[in-house]
Amino acid sequence: MDKNIIAEAIREGRTALGVELGSTRIKAVLVDENHEPIASGSHEWENQYVDGIWTYSIPDIWKGVQDSYRKMAEAVKEQYGETLTNVGAICFSAMMHGYMAFDKTGEILVPFRTWRNTMTGVASEKLTELFSYQIPQRWSIAHLYQAILNKEAHVPEIDYLVTLEGYVHWKLTGKKVLGIGDCSGMFPIDSSTKDYHDRMVELFDELIVSENLPWKLRDIMPQVLTAGEKAGTLTEDGARLLDVSGNLRAGIPLCPPEGDAGTGMTATNSVARRTGNVSAGTSVFAMVVLEKELSKVYSEIDLVTTPAGDSVAMVHCNNCTSDLNAWVSLFGEFAETMGIKTDKNTLFSNLYRKALEGDKDGGGLLSYGYLSGEHITHFEEGRPLFIRTPESRFSLANFMRVHLYTALGALKIGMEILDDEGVKLDVLLGHGGLFKTREVGQRIMAAAMGVPVSVMETAGEGGAWGAALLASYMIRKDEEESLDHYLAEKVFHGKSGIRIEPDLEDKAGFAVFMDRYKKGLSVERAAVDSLK
Repeated sequence: MDKNIIAEAIREGRTALGVELGSTRIKAVLVDENHEPIASGSHEWENQYVDGIWTYSIPDIWKGVQDSYRKMAEAVKEQYGETLTNVGAICFSAMMHGYMAFDKTGEILVPFRTWRNTMTGVASEKLTELFSYQIPQRWSIAHLYQAILNKEAHVPEIDYLVTLEGYVHWKLTGKKVLGIGDCSGMFPIDSSTKDYHDRMVELFDELIVSENLPWKLRDIMPQVLTAGEKAGTLTEDGARLLDVSGNLRAGIPLCPPEGDAGTGMTATNSVARRTGNVSAGTSVFAMVVLEKELSKVYSEIDLVTTPAGDSVAMVHCNNCTSDLNAWVSLFGEFAETMGIKTDKNTLFSNLYRKALEGDKDGGGLLSYGYLSGEHITHFEEGRPLFIRTPESRFSLANFMRVHLYTALGALKIGMEILDDEGVKLDVLLGHGGLFKTREVGQRIMAAAMGVPVSVMETAGEGGAWGAALLASYMIRKDEEESLDHYLAEKVFHGKSGIRIEPDLEDKAGFAVFMDRYKKGLSVERAAVDSLK
């Protein structure tokens, strides 16, 4: 599109902004009225392991949000000559789940406990039994109940319990609300009422009545909103907090903040029934929109919702590319030691492509990228491992291929359950860092899942773009227009992306690897038990 036309749209606020706080990167994406990205900015960050807790500090949260916004606004100025003062609508997204508890003054009571923590096993098990509904360890209600069981002193002081993007949204708008997709990762949702499940709320309040706490569950939880609903406006203080330059105006509408699963579904046009998407980066999760309920409760399968409130089976794995990224960084350090200069993108691309030269089964090598615990395979903690036998074919190509394979090992185990339930998928839509190198991650994913995998050209924009689409939907949808119709007809119409069918030899090789992966879990268990 002509730069002058874009500049005019920016001046008139005919844009939408999506900001997503991911595990390793915070990204801001500004889109025009045609949903095309016109400027972006990003900020890299990392979680910290402090006193046995995976966390991010409050100052780091705001430093990252402000930096990503500033860089996006600078890109607007540089590319279009415009100072960004207005936006049509804004949406915030972040990693789902976790525990952020605040007192009446708005101060956080304990350090933010992220989705990565596997410290709520007792609570998870008790609540799953109580509700007859799978409550994973990373869910907010599991963290809350575990804190109650642990008699943590802060519990009576809780005034508000929310997730990361809900916190950011609250501080910018004053509204204690959250999108239904992320609410479904805090507490079970009733898709018929589009709200927290009433009977389960009652059961929880009855469960903790003997604690004599000064609150009931609904008192401290965010209000549930669905995609398209209004969720407040940017306050004067919020505008200054987001844009420290002071250029951004107050009064901009915000849509319900959503979790990374919801924005991932949106960014891949996977909100309609029989569609599915997989997000592969620091963690990996597959989302499959269900046509009917599963036959029973599975500890490996979470039931969440789309941003519109439809039921979704979620296979979530804590570990995907973190250990792989560490190996790539090691190879980069080696190259630097040898006097070879290379940028990170080239390093990743070349090593990923090298994997395709490896043996189909990975040459008998085995690795586990368990930087943290992995509930799919029942590990409370993780120990990254690389294993080979004297007969293994130890080459760079096989090494890289096995690390790509193992990044999807736990996911495959979870997806096998859905397959046994008769859940069918025609195609998986992929997004996230694993798919940045053209075709490689896509081909590995197709072999692992046994279904075609499509990646849109916009996949690199990820959840931040998905958040911008949700913001656009709120201000541009026709009356009563559903989210899936809006995406299909106004965003993705005529866009098929790149589709890769499973290669039969790759598929067979991955099956051999998975047999090795399952048998080797006892080695991983020994590492966890032995290396404290």
